[in-house]
Amino acid sequence: MGILRRFGLIRTAALAGVLTLLAAPAALAITSLSESYTTKDTLAIGSLVSVQDDQTDIVEAAKSENVDNLIGVVIASGSSLLTVSNGKDNQVQVATSGTLPVIVSDINGEIKRGDHVTASPVKGVGMLATSNVRVIGIAQGSMTNVKQQKYKGSDGKERTMKLGEVPVLVNVAYYFKEPDKTIVPAAIQNVANSLAGKEVGTVPILISAAIFLIMLIVVASLIYSMIHSSIISVGRNPLSQSAIYRDLVQLSGLVLGILGVGLVCIYLVLTKL
Repeated sequence: MGILRRFGLIRTAALAGVLTLLAAPAALAITSLSESYTTKDTLAIGSLVSVQDDQTDIVEAAKSENVDNLIGVVIASGSSLLTVSNGKDNQVQVATSGTLPVIVSDINGEIKRGDHVTASPVKGVGMLATSNVRVIGIAQGSMTNVKQQKYKGSDGKERTMKLGEVPVLVNVAYYFKEPDKTIVPAAIQNVANSLAGKEVGTVPILISAAIFLIMLIVVASLIYSMIHSSIISVGRNPLSQSAIYRDLVQLSGLVLGILGVGLVCIYLVLTKL
């Protein structure tokens, strides 16, 4: 594959559509090591790439769907001090370290120095990481050479984004977002998120906590009454043990029923609110 000029036309897609992006000029990036990979995509300098599933030497333009295979950034030939080649056709040079210009967008918000950059819904284009996700590295500056560009979202609607580039300290890793500071302890927030399978707000957690507390009070009161009355009954009439056991079984069923209803209510509050 021939080397694309940095000012060239980028062909990319936003899930259900294809759009044309104009890449801005950038200074030549230098990295100590790069490796050549085979690709079927047309990749501009600064594009994010991911390794294809079940492959080790074939890459494709990175996007949200294949972000877990994110591997590096496309650079120009001669931009690395040492190049490893696999000797196949349709080669592209990919760097996995160094401070490199990366094509980015403001789809998830404007990128500034210190922000983590991940793959976006648009092929090869990065965006701001705002959730737990694999990232290409950390931005070392703000977006430059910004241009307006249209793209199609996952719903098929056309939207406008700002397209530019930003220098990124490339270091592929997983980014874990720090939880927002709330009155809910982080441990409880994590448990609620795990139960609901999504990010749960403060209000549903507080409602669930209130339900849980009321449930514990009711259950504890029933258990105390059950034990207390059983001891008194046995003391007054030792021959009434069979009747006491029957009452204990019934009250135990009632306790389990209350616990079940309470847990279902908590789950519904966490998942529906």
